Amino acid sequence: MNENEQKQQGLQIELTPETAQGEYANFAIITHSSSEFIIDFARMLPGVSKAQVRSRVILAPEHAKRLLGALQENIMRYEHQFGQIKMPENQKAPRTIAPFNVGGSKGEA
Repeated sequence: MNENEQKQQGLQIELTPETAQGEYANFAIITHSSSEFIIDFARMLPGVSKAQVRSRVILAPEHAKRLLGALQENIMRYEHQFGQIKMPENQKAPRTIAPFNVGGSKGEA
């Protein structure tokens, strides 16, 4: 099958009922090494000083960049349809987080 035939058939994705429920996350930590990006999605609850990681996604650098582009495109579409997403000035998250120590004994979550 050539590339055009594969594109025309489309990609089939299986979504189990359990996965379709999703996980709510209001906090994310992004770390990286030279070979991968790690995104931990966490939930912060009022009165609790510890965020609970609900899901971890590990991506190759190329896929992380594709995800960035897809998010940018979808945010543009969302804002075109529903209006600009307003970010509270006092709640902006840090732009960078220290890289994940893949080869060592310590990781960051």
